Amino acid sequence: MVKPLSSESRRRFLAAGAVLGGGLVIGFAVPVARRLPEAQAAEPATTFAPNAFLRIGADDSVTVLLAHSEMGQGVWTTLPLLIAEELDADWSRIRVEHAPAAPAYGNSAIGGMQATVGSSSIRTEFMRYRQAGAAARAMLLQAAAQRLQVPAASLHTENGAVVSGTQRLRYGELADEAGRLAVPDMAALALKPPGNWRLIGKGARRLDNLPKLTGRARFGMDVQFDGLLTAVVARAPSFGARVRSFDAGAARAVRGVRQVVQVPSGIAVVADHYWAARQGREALKIEWEATTEMAPDSERLFQDFARLAGAPGPVAAQAGDVAAAMQRAARVVEHEYRVPYLAHAAMEPLNCTVRIDAGGCDVWVGMQMQTLAQRTAAQAAGLAPEQVRIHTTFLGGGFGRRAVQDFIGEAVHVARAAGAAVKTVWSREDDMRGGYYRSAFVHRVRVGLDRAGVPVAWRHGLAGQSIHPDTAGVHKTSVEGVADSPYVTRCPAHRVEAHSPRTSVPVWYWRSVGHSHSGFVIESMVDELARAAGKDPLAYRLLLLKDDPRHLRVLDLAADKFGWGSRPPRGRGHGLAVHASFGSFCAQAVEVSVSNGAIRVHRVVCAIDCGIAVNPDNIRAQMEGAIAYGLSAALYGNIALKAGAAQPSNFHDYPVLRMPEMPRIEVHIVASTDAPGGVGEPGTPPIAPAVANAVFRLTGQRLRALPLQLRQA
Repeated sequence: MVKPLSSESRRRFLAAGAVLGGGLVIGFAVPVARRLPEAQAAEPATTFAPNAFLRIGADDSVTVLLAHSEMGQGVWTTLPLLIAEELDADWSRIRVEHAPAAPAYGNSAIGGMQATVGSSSIRTEFMRYRQAGAAARAMLLQAAAQRLQVPAASLHTENGAVVSGTQRLRYGELADEAGRLAVPDMAALALKPPGNWRLIGKGARRLDNLPKLTGRARFGMDVQFDGLLTAVVARAPSFGARVRSFDAGAARAVRGVRQVVQVPSGIAVVADHYWAARQGREALKIEWEATTEMAPDSERLFQDFARLAGAPGPVAAQAGDVAAAMQRAARVVEHEYRVPYLAHAAMEPLNCTVRIDAGGCDVWVGMQMQTLAQRTAAQAAGLAPEQVRIHTTFLGGGFGRRAVQDFIGEAVHVARAAGAAVKTVWSREDDMRGGYYRSAFVHRVRVGLDRAGVPVAWRHGLAGQSIHPDTAGVHKTSVEGVADSPYVTRCPAHRVEAHSPRTSVPVWYWRSVGHSHSGFVIESMVDELARAAGKDPLAYRLLLLKDDPRHLRVLDLAADKFGWGSRPPRGRGHGLAVHASFGSFCAQAVEVSVSNGAIRVHRVVCAIDCGIAVNPDNIRAQMEGAIAYGLSAALYGNIALKAGAAQPSNFHDYPVLRMPEMPRIEVHIVASTDAPGGVGEPGTPPIAPAVANAVFRLTGQRLRALPLQLRQA
């Protein structure tokens, strides 16, 4: 039963509902400790205000507030789908808005921060968004029951209305009455059983397609208002360098340039428009000075990392006596693998718009971590976090790069120094040469096999920069996919050691994080072990993973749909790989060819077990995108360093997969009742090893470094 609100609770709830345009608001109450964005401003006398996940208007519109950032991964549709399922909403009446930065929208997977990282959106919101929809439905039923003076149990809901016999009451008609009722206990609500789902598992049309196709969707670069200036920043040409002195005379003489100001990251040129700012930056005369933190060349770093990977280091996982087991092994296989620094290479250049006034600081930005964006902006502006209002826009790609706060803090520094509203824009060259990267790594793997070819000893050493270098011991992002690999953990004697050397090269999360390199290494090594054991690569994996049913299911499905074991066409080779990450399991089988030393991938069959498949079409799209992203890295990705400076600058020397190179991709989803797993990232780790394994079967060359490059005869 839904209980009435007390007088005081009703007053607070209705006051909040009034500023949201009336109607029914469902959310979680948090203290009002800051001035909220205009669309959700509370009355000054209000002590508490709901940070709504859902509101229903008198026009029957259902507005869902998105706690996560939409960067192409589909949460703009899939999260509202969860609410619509339990609410029995009319899908054509669903509207979506990005939520403000607020504790109520925190992500339980990352310590309560509001963020979109780690393929966590559906995993962490599957219950919460459904409960919000179910609560609204319960309140609407109760409101209808009171109006009709019938038991709520005699009513049902369908397609945006409460139904009593032949009478239909639209949700919009009931919104105000429902808004006077107390929000029921979310955890106590009975949710629909899977057999009654009409949207979950079936999907719905994407809600962001039309605005993106028609240009109405607002990305960060689209933010514009009167008085807004544009800035670009001259940053150090190499990592570890800093400004010694500068002459801005010629820059200030460029038509349209308003100011030249120094900020912590470099020298900012503020102008009427981007081209003037860019020309002004080119006219700057800056003397840079090196520091003791200068990064060396890539080859020197790889040499240092290789030396460390072979040496004892901090232990991430261990069991048994590895040395003794290795001595007893019938055969020992040992190899070294290398992966380079990688850029995120998002399509939309980094940008951030900032306006600071007496009321605080407004930030318009497409980013992945609202909580940290708010804190970073507050620190740069000299304000309290509650004085910063974050306006999240659509993101033209994130891949982890927009989870770094450097470009946000920099933009606030520029606006503060300029005393004006400023949009700070990075060119792609700015980001590729001065941004953050996936770290380079070297792995040294030594495995002892028994007479049946089964691992009995596994020593795995790796070295590469940690995303979190101040972590005591080994941070999990450096060793995920290795320390928890079933191949490793099921080996009776194993030891994983990781070194985290520091350099001045900035590193951060990259799509699939540590799995992006561990997947390549582990699945390449397993293929080499299969050859040493004289076994088929699929049969060998099925043997080693016999106690891991979800691995087996995706392997069997991918192999069956691919036709594994059939003879490939002339000049083609087959390979496969399987990897678990972010709560999901993914196997991929590929067909490749080689022409004039160039590797071409023709076909990819992908099997994914992500638990309950909330939106199957979106899952397929995410697998296709993850495969394309992983293939770009596998075939081309390499941020080479020379004298501490990144050499690639744009897509001409940091290529990505082109449309004519895109293979035919088939995605098959394992039917499952397990809790939802991640979808945005699990498709990336298996593709590089699957291709490398196929190239070996075709050419006899074992490629142990990325990007994959054949040795010429």
